[in-house]
Amino acid sequence: MNSIRYKARECKDQRKIENFLQTSRVGHLGLSDGKHPYVVPLNYVWMNDKIYFHGAEGGKRNQIMKDNAEVCFTVCVEYGTITDPVPAKTDTAYMSVILFGKAEVVTELEESTSVLQEMMDKYIPGYHSRSLSKQHVEKYRSSIYGSAVQVYSIKPHHLTAKESPIEVEKMFKPNSVE
Repeated sequence: MNSIRYKARECKDQRKIENFLQTSRVGHLGLSDGKHPYVVPLNYVWMNDKIYFHGAEGGKRNQIMKDNAEVCFTVCVEYGTITDPVPAKTDTAYMSVILFGKAEVVTELEESTSVLQEMMDKYIPGYHSRSLSKQHVEKYRSSIYGSAVQVYSIKPHHLTAKESPIEVEKMFKPNSVE
């Protein structure tokens, strides 16, 4: 794997990376069927040093992963534009993490239930008064596709992070141009 070319932007702060992956809301799963790239935005959780996501059985994404489990997962958040009197020095404040690994179906019911509970806690905290039961996960069928929920994990074998921090005094504010 290549390392980050622009070393000034590299983030090696593991706590910052962990927090970013735990709090960001959308990741992009990159796949390849051998001929074409295929990228899918999805909700995810970062726990146990892995990315987890879920979806219905079947479909193009699952077929590609079945044939080629090597994937790329990217999370990026843009915080705004950093202004500068020199146009070429205008920049974007952001953080991004790219990881590479093998997507695997989670087969243990307890792990799947824990992951799905973590997703509910992340995306709809406090909405349900009771924890998710293993029986619910085991029996759940999509009302649209009629298929069971499938949970996947990606344990990174390579991970990089970059950032261009917010510079509060330089951040562009619409309607503040003199």
